[in-house]
Amino acid sequence: MINESALLESKSLRDGVLERTDVLDRVKVLSLLPDGMHVTTAMVAAYFEVGLTAIRSLVLDHRAELETNGYHVLTGSELSSFKELSGTQSRSASLALFSRRAVLNVAMLLRDSEVARQVRVYLLDMEYLARTQPVDNPVHTDTGSLDDRIDRRITHILGKTVVPMFNALIETSGEHRRELIALRQDIEDVEKRLCWHHRRINSLEGEAPTDQVKASINAMTWKAFEHHVADLLRRDGCTDVAVRQARTDRGIDITARTPDGRSIAVQCKNRGGRSTVPSADMQKFAGAARAIGRVDIALFVATCNFSHEAQAVADLSDVITVNREELETWSAGARLKALG
Repeated sequence: MINESALLESKSLRDGVLERTDVLDRVKVLSLLPDGMHVTTAMVAAYFEVGLTAIRSLVLDHRAELETNGYHVLTGSELSSFKELSGTQSRSASLALFSRRAVLNVAMLLRDSEVARQVRVYLLDMEYLARTQPVDNPVHTDTGSLDDRIDRRITHILGKTVVPMFNALIETSGEHRRELIALRQDIEDVEKRLCWHHRRINSLEGEAPTDQVKASINAMTWKAFEHHVADLLRRDGCTDVAVRQARTDRGIDITARTPDGRSIAVQCKNRGGRSTVPSADMQKFAGAARAIGRVDIALFVATCNFSHEAQAVADLSDVITVNREELETWSAGARLKALG
């Protein structure tokens, strides 16, 4: 297994793991600005428990690399617009912003931080397991037959007792560290599946989709897909449903109001095959939903699944995701519960 210090020296190795931004929250909660996408230099320093000088020196030495991963400095009208849209309070003439990807980049470059070292260790542990563990093809089961109360109880036990126990064992064990990490990952995978089953049961209620529904979705162009989602909103009683023009949508494809008057902003992503929605698309939509005003419901509908990083951003930003399977059920006549 690669030593964590290798990330400090190898840019190609760093580039290979930059999508795993979820490890930041696994090591320590990363607080974000009100836009749900960025952090300031001070917030980065606080996360890594180092001084501002350490972060500024690192940026000076590795600015080009960090800029390719989301670091940028706002000034002038761009800064004024960002303050207005995000609600950020700052009197400085410039503001340096880091994306989650840029923060992970910092973790792989920062030497004198125990938090950064833990991120690197966890990152390489996850990468090692992903490459060495056999692919697990889950068997599709009838989620409606799962007892909801059992799901809740098992999820609670896993999250509150078993996973913390493995965390404690990993911290104190040297010889069996790798085996413990693998076991913990298995437990976390079970917990995620139960949470997914529970969310699916409670978000959609209706008949199973037919092959005709699936084929119809597969045949849609991106424009037809947007109008399909708009029609589903109207079917469920939404009003003021409008499909925005592609050149002026600014990341929002559809706007509407729920039957009880709440505002809705929708992003539609039509992707075929085994594609997944990346975190960058989710971050863009989360920012756009905030930029147009106080949106009550931010809804991201896709013809595919969401990457783990994209789902993590959605959870942090209060974005409701509708993946391919949920879309098929919605299209088959089920009502989307988030619409009320």
